[in-house]
Amino acid sequence: MDSILKYFPNLSIEQQQQLAALDALYREWNAKINVISRKDIDNLYQHHVLHSLAIAKMLSFRPGTSILDFGTGGGFPGIPLAILFPECHFKLIDGTGKKVRVAQSVADSIGLKNCTTAHLRGEDEHQHFDFVVSRAVMPLPDLVKIVRKNISREQHNALPNGIFCLKGGNTDAELHNYRKIAQQAALSSWFSEEWFKEKYCIYLPL
Repeated sequence: MDSILKYFPNLSIEQQQQLAALDALYREWNAKINVISRKDIDNLYQHHVLHSLAIAKMLSFRPGTSILDFGTGGGFPGIPLAILFPECHFKLIDGTGKKVRVAQSVADSIGLKNCTTAHLRGEDEHQHFDFVVSRAVMPLPDLVKIVRKNISREQHNALPNGIFCLKGGNTDAELHNYRKIAQQAALSSWFSEEWFKEKYCIYLPL
């Protein structure tokens, strides 16, 4: 939690309590279902929660914004972002039912009222959203093909509607077709921990 409060010092007491509850909840679920790598559960806050919140460093979503978390797994980046932006609505989808159950259970346990989940492949999601967020689920061009249909034309934020994608390593090939419009930010420019080197947040307007 210290790493979260270091970079997000203005969290309400409720937000702090919700974030603090994640450790025990994910440990309990991880004992039943391998949602997070067993080696990585001790790094939950840095490698998963803070990593998810990097998107908020690129754009602070305005109240009323709708966000689709594509391939949420056990709830990342959707649950940390839903905690941070309680006046926005998040829909978390994944093609693996047991992971969606984990995300729903965690959201219910911490009292998240702005978050829904669905066992759904991206191709079968037909609602419209202001933004799609994702953590390295698939190459960006493939993601764009699937979610382009889901981006609303109504604008509410400082950046045009589109995709936020968290990636690691060399992203040149994925960004090749989007060089003129995509923005890529190094997470190390926001977070000083060694783990964030060579990790990026990509924003692509659609």
